[in-house]
Amino acid sequence: MVDKYHQSQQLLTQLENVLRQHQYWQAVAPEAQALASTEPFSLDTLACHEWLQWIFIPKFGMLISHRLPLPTTFEIAPYIEEAMKNQLGVIDIVTTAREFDQLFKH
Repeated sequence: MVDKYHQSQQLLTQLENVLRQHQYWQAVAPEAQALASTEPFSLDTLACHEWLQWIFIPKFGMLISHRLPLPTTFEIAPYIEEAMKNQLGVIDIVTTAREFDQLFKH
């Protein structure tokens, strides 16, 4: 049986690939102050795809690699759907986000 850590890592990889495929992946990180936002999803300093690349993927990856407790429930798809509506690739990105959400509904 595949555990949540393994499934989460697969979804993180899938999310990175989808962001790259649609040219959202950035080579240069935003300014440190932008990454230090305390707002949910860093709404005040980062675009949705930046939050996914520079905050969500690294933090979730760290939880997985250190086998730290994973969130018991969360939803990111509604935020992504709203924040990226009418942008290229949003359907692919939201599809992956929904898989994350589903994994953590149990």
